[in-house]
Amino acid sequence: MTHMGATEDDAACRAACSGDTRLHCDSSSHIAPRLVPEHRGPRPYDVGMPDNFADRLGEAVERKRTQLVVGLDPRLDLLPVELRGEAVLGRAAAASAVARFCKGIIDAVGPYVVGVKPQCAFFEALGADGFRALEEVCDYARSVGVLVLVDAKRGDIGSTARAYAAAYLEPRDATTPLADAITASPFLGHDSCEPFIAACRRNGAGVFFLVRTSNADASEVQDVTLSDGRMLWQYVAELVHEWGQSLVGERGLSSVGAVVGATHPRAVSQARKLMPQTPLLLPGVGAQGATPADVARAFTSGPASALVTASRSVIYAFRNTEEDWRTAAGSAAESLSGQVWAAAGWK
Repeated sequence: MTHMGATEDDAACRAACSGDTRLHCDSSSHIAPRLVPEHRGPRPYDVGMPDNFADRLGEAVERKRTQLVVGLDPRLDLLPVELRGEAVLGRAAAASAVARFCKGIIDAVGPYVVGVKPQCAFFEALGADGFRALEEVCDYARSVGVLVLVDAKRGDIGSTARAYAAAYLEPRDATTPLADAITASPFLGHDSCEPFIAACRRNGAGVFFLVRTSNADASEVQDVTLSDGRMLWQYVAELVHEWGQSLVGERGLSSVGAVVGATHPRAVSQARKLMPQTPLLLPGVGAQGATPADVARAFTSGPASALVTASRSVIYAFRNTEEDWRTAAGSAAESLSGQVWAAAGWK
């Protein structure tokens, strides 16, 4: 693949791209017309697929020509009318409606995304029925070749973190793990993060640690200035980069990633410099106000070096149109995927 490097600093762009020797950076290149990817592909844990999460991610991004991840945030009050009526009939019925909604979204956006990101909280609110729905949705996504990044933001002391890692990233009996990757908090230190990193090493999983989040009040904690002049999030970024070095795959990226809010373009650029081999998960595009252009510099380490996530602007797109909810979601995902691919500068 060829990258249209940033004209401001072509040398830096070429250096960043050097992590994957198969990619060539050429700032004079032009983006080729985007091809619509096929919906189905190899399942993430099929025989012959790479064991390293970052390598699986890279293969999927290049095959499908997309860096879009659609968040599955099934709010009962926002479900389509045909499903909303079930949501008032008790937890079991509501969980069934949520599963049907999410599976319908997966079918609609599948050709245009590399993964989906189920938000655990919306499933957990429905109790045991909700968690069964989460399992059903995750299994369905992976069965059609879509990576699953569970948005759980877990973080606790070592023994509890090991249980969290087992719940989401370890094989379930004779079946595959629930997810390909999970979001987690690094703010309890390395011993709370090691169980997730160990799961990456043993099971080919991925983890995205919170570094600089997209919410408005994140600066109250994450932008605190340390005695050496760095902000707290920058120190955390350096730790995440260090933790991921032993898990860098053949494509030059690590299975240890970082969550960096797209709503802070300057932080995105700084994060890429601090974590050149770390996949960045970039929430905030769409409903939170960020645009694909805001995160263009996140992609200088390779086409799969960053993932843009969008939730409400895609899965609830039907609320602003007369289209069927599946059709509206598919159209929104196709449009955003093309914008992100173009902004990333790879062809």
